[in-house]
Amino acid sequence: MKLTLLLTAALAALALQAPAQTTPAPRAAADQIPTSKGPLTVQPITHGSVVFTWNGKTIYVDPYGGAAAYAGLAAPDVILLTDIHGDHLDPQTLAGLSVGKALMVVPPAVAEKLPVEYKAQVRVLRNGQRLDTLGLRVSAIPMYNLPEAADAPHTKGRGNGYVLNLGGKNVYLSGDTEDIPEMRALKNIDVAFVCMNLPYTMDVNQAAQGVLAFKPGIVYPYHYRGQNGLSDVASFKKTVNAANKKIDVRLRNWYPAAP
Repeated sequence: MKLTLLLTAALAALALQAPAQTTPAPRAAADQIPTSKGPLTVQPITHGSVVFTWNGKTIYVDPYGGAAAYAGLAAPDVILLTDIHGDHLDPQTLAGLSVGKALMVVPPAVAEKLPVEYKAQVRVLRNGQRLDTLGLRVSAIPMYNLPEAADAPHTKGRGNGYVLNLGGKNVYLSGDTEDIPEMRALKNIDVAFVCMNLPYTMDVNQAAQGVLAFKPGIVYPYHYRGQNGLSDVASFKKTVNAANKKIDVRLRNWYPAAP
């Protein structure tokens, strides 16, 4: 009897000492988009976060929401950060991920706020600058609120949207923006990720009109949780396709853990 009790106690102690297993957070199914260098895999994560896999490289965009959201995904080769706000620059999530070998592409304001241990990995891009690395091209695009004001949630020049060229496909990430002239003037965008959440960025109709101006082949509404809950992305799709049926509006669940 004593031996049984001792064994039971020992097993319980071992269980307490065992490392906790990371339970993957629920997430939407991945899409694949053909490019000249193999498929681009698009994995929605949450809010403004997405993971791309392409040509043997993994790209994290605004990793946020806890490391469990990235369980089972390859460690990043490149991390794109768009803004200083906590749903884009999330040091706690970064600390839980294997980011030691990743190149971090960031605007100057983000570089100033990144924890010191990442400084050697950082490449700063200002609006209008471009980086060619690891077989891909990254262009920094303005993202800001209208009308421009010093007290706006996102001022011009502080954050970056991005256009990635991946195997001949141009992929636009809006970051936190309104339908600014620089977005409307985009050309030859194959895939776009466009925000829509009040009061921080723009409403559904603004986002639709912006998209109708630059006519991407595919558009994903993302970053659509605002002060009053989730934006009506179905209405966005209806508005876009009523005016242009050729734009493939892909509605994916960026908030699978939401009640």
